[in-house]
Amino acid sequence: MPTYSLTRPEIPLPFDLNRLISLGMDGIRVLEQLMLGSTNSKKRRATLRIDDVILKAPVPSPPKIVCLGPNCWDHAEEQDAIIPDEPAILMKPRTAIIGPDERIIRPGFVKRLDYEAELAIIISKRGKNISVSDAEKDTFGYTALNDVTARDIQYEDRQWTRGKSFDTFAPIGPYITTANQIENPHNLSIRTRVSGELRQNSSTKNMVFNIYEIIHHISLVMTLEPRDIISTGTPAGVAVFMKPKPRFLLPGDVVEVEIEKIGTLRNQVAEA
Repeated sequence: MPTYSLTRPEIPLPFDLNRLISLGMDGIRVLEQLMLGSTNSKKRRATLRIDDVILKAPVPSPPKIVCLGPNCWDHAEEQDAIIPDEPAILMKPRTAIIGPDERIIRPGFVKRLDYEAELAIIISKRGKNISVSDAEKDTFGYTALNDVTARDIQYEDRQWTRGKSFDTFAPIGPYITTANQIENPHNLSIRTRVSGELRQNSSTKNMVFNIYEIIHHISLVMTLEPRDIISTGTPAGVAVFMKPKPRFLLPGDVVEVEIEKIGTLRNQVAEA
């Protein structure tokens, strides 16, 4: 038998993250009321110290991962790319997902391994043909995603799927920040460091298509579902376009993707 909220009796309490995401803001409000109505002793019993846990991917098995091609003005400029009239999209398999502090595995035949720091949207509701004005209501929250890419495979194939789909090529985390906790998702700093060196330093305000336009355009093509992940495109500073020559990821490198109000996603590169 499900347990129901006392403040919202029509809504069952979410007992796992998947259920919480599917409830959207209703689920968040129920949890907030539950926390406000709990005693300190109950909160202590329900709380774990961060040092006592190992964080895993916040959404380990989404129905789908949709990524965008060039969607930041500065990234388009660094590669002389033409911005399309509609977002260019690609898919990553969910088997590519890893969590914080898990290793990015570089296959032995990949020599040009690259990073792409991206703000990722977590969808809360099933929807099709979602309007721009309604898209915010379908957003549960945000996390960081590193769209790891094998550039040699990508350019050899002349399309993006294989070069972005290897296992471990979609680190996400460390947390989901719910949509109501971010006043303006279109003005968040986004940075990447590789073994301490700052490589990307930009902001989500440089997006060509904003978050709600992205949701709208993708929903015209495919039905969006709870726990879907949409990765919104990377800013300038990826390895392949560095001057005077590219500086790709090597085994032992530590990649840190930091997004304001979300946290830092950290992963080390290892050889297969």
